[in-house]
Amino acid sequence: MEIVAKFGREDLAILYIARKNERYFEFVESLQPPVPREKKWVLIISTMFGCPVRCSMCDAGSYYHGKITEDLLLEQIDHMVSKRYPDRTIPADKFKVQFARMGEPTLNLDVLNVMNKLSSLYNAPGLIPCISTIAPEKATNFMEKMIEIKNNHYSNGHFQLQFSIHSTDKQVRKKIIPYKIWSLEEIATYGDSFWNKGDRKITLNFAAEKRNPLVPERLAELYDPNRFFIKITPINPTEKAKAHSLQSMISPETGEFAKQKIKEIQDHGFEVLLSIGELEENHIGSNCGQHALKFENGTYTIEEFQRYQDS
Repeated sequence: MEIVAKFGREDLAILYIARKNERYFEFVESLQPPVPREKKWVLIISTMFGCPVRCSMCDAGSYYHGKITEDLLLEQIDHMVSKRYPDRTIPADKFKVQFARMGEPTLNLDVLNVMNKLSSLYNAPGLIPCISTIAPEKATNFMEKMIEIKNNHYSNGHFQLQFSIHSTDKQVRKKIIPYKIWSLEEIATYGDSFWNKGDRKITLNFAAEKRNPLVPERLAELYDPNRFFIKITPINPTEKAKAHSLQSMISPETGEFAKQKIKEIQDHGFEVLLSIGELEENHIGSNCGQHALKFENGTYTIEEFQRYQDS
């Protein structure tokens, strides 16, 4: 792969734009200030060149040119690891590798191969693979094999699974995620078979839009708070979000508008995380596909490149 650009800050996030056979993709390393890298280091890699799902708030779905191979998945990870830890010994208490940048990971079987061997490639006691998925109907085989890999290599809290839910309303979910996906009931059933004592709770993620229903009673009907927890995030300022006039339930600056909703969910027994990243990440563009889209379209300007390129 060829690195065509690098943006960001060493103390926050570094975004890499890469190219392989004239196809663009992104990957990211990030921190969570004030937590130092030795405590938590997160790598976020792409599993596809773009994405076929085309969620309403995600720039990664603006184009799709196929799946990223096992070798290229590993190359993304190793590019970031070797730069900081040439001996492949990673001391971070939490070393998260998230298959969550561009693409739907459960539609790429090579992701399973990478997860199966990842723990043997690095001396990283804190390794935690993370899968973020919309739960496509056609990914059932992947999801079943993932349980086996988790149990064999990443038990006792060393694996993180997140479902992108976005609304508790069936029809609204179809509008946000224009793809054949599992129902909320099917996600609940799978989660009960996936989760074992000692595992991390399964995340139900809501990129909360003001007009989209998020009904705590519906969550309580389906999900065990001992196995699932709720994450609420703002709508990031992507080109897709702007085009669809999406309005975030949450103010990125203050968390306003979500406090009452969070209390209602907590009253049903759920742990709730209000996840608001650093505002500078919006300027860096470390959201999904923002920079790769501009390189793909040939619309990146010299001014933008100079503004964000890491010194």
